[in-house]
Amino acid sequence: MIATTTLDVAERQRRRDAFLAAAGWGAAEIRLLAGDASFRHYDRLTLAGRTAVLMDAPPPMEDVRPFMRIGRLLKGLGFSAPQILADDAEAGFLLLEDLGDRTYTRALDAGADAQALYALATDTLIALHDRVPPSALESLPVFEDARALREVQLLLDWYWPAHFGRPAPDDVRAAFVTAWEEVLPRRRCVPESIALFDFHVDNLLVLQDRKGIEACGLLDFQDAVLAPVTFDLVSLLEDVRRDVPWDLMRAMIDRYLAANPAIARDDFMAAYAIIGGQRNTRIAGTFARLLKRDGKGWYQRFMPRVWELIAHDLAHPALAPVASWYARHLPPAERAVLPTD
Repeated sequence: MIATTTLDVAERQRRRDAFLAAAGWGAAEIRLLAGDASFRHYDRLTLAGRTAVLMDAPPPMEDVRPFMRIGRLLKGLGFSAPQILADDAEAGFLLLEDLGDRTYTRALDAGADAQALYALATDTLIALHDRVPPSALESLPVFEDARALREVQLLLDWYWPAHFGRPAPDDVRAAFVTAWEEVLPRRRCVPESIALFDFHVDNLLVLQDRKGIEACGLLDFQDAVLAPVTFDLVSLLEDVRRDVPWDLMRAMIDRYLAANPAIARDDFMAAYAIIGGQRNTRIAGTFARLLKRDGKGWYQRFMPRVWELIAHDLAHPALAPVASWYARHLPPAERAVLPTD
C-alpha cells in the first residue's frame, strides 16, 4: 500500500510538472498557498516577477470541470472570478489568475470598514441575480427539498448521539422530518437564481485596484446550485465563524430588497429564515461529525454562534413547526458545545 501511494504521488507530481512546463510555468517557484476542506489544495507560483495559482484537485475525488464552467460564466458576466490560464481537466490541474491574499476575513480583522465590504458583497449578489441568463440557470443542479432534508438530519445522526449518548429515537426523527417537510417548500416563495453556495468572508477577496462589483473577488464557487435568491445572502450574513452584528444584517437585507422591489418583504424574510434554519441545523450536525468522526474539535468553538443563529431563525413564524420540535426535543438547555477531550 505504501509503495502504491508513493508511486501515485510521484506520478501525479510528474504530470503536474508536465502541465506547468506546457503552460510556460515549468521553472516557477512553488509554495503552498492553502489547503481545502476537500481533497483540493492550492499552490502559488512565482516566475520572473509574475504569480499564478495552481489548483490541484485529484480525480476521482475532485472534478475541476464545474469550477471551470462557473468561473467562465462569472468572468463573462463581468465578475472577478480568477481567469483560467491553462487546464488539464482530466488530471485535475488548473492554472489560475492570482487575485491575491486579501480576503474579506483578513481585511475585516485588519480594521476595514465592515459596512462597506458587506455592501459590496451584497451588491455583487444583486448584480449576479440580475445578470445570469436563464440558459445558464437551467444547467445548474437544483438545491431540492430532498437534499435539504438529508442535510438537516445530520443533527440527529451526529449531534444527538454525541450529546445524549444514544441514537435519536425513531419517533423523534419522524417528527423532525415531518416538521421540515412542512416548511421547506416555502423557500420557493421568492425567485430562484444561481447560488455560489460558499459565499462568505473566507471566499471573498478585496481587489483594491478594481472598481464597483469587480472589487469583490470570488473564490470556491464550484458547488453552485439553483436556489432561492436568499441562499447566498444567508451564507454571507449568518456566518457561524464571524459574529455579524444584527443591525448590519438588517441593513444588507434592506439593501437587497431595495434593489428588488418586486419581491415582497414577508416572502423574502420567510425564505431567508427557512434557509438560515436549514443551513445552521446542518452545520450543527456537521461540526459534531467533524469532532466525532474526524477528530476536528476546533469547530466546537463556533457552536455558541451556531445555536444563537438557530434561535434567531426559529423565531420566524415560517419555521413554527420546526421551532415546536426544537422546543420539545432540543430546548436551549440541550444546545451545547460538545466536549473535545
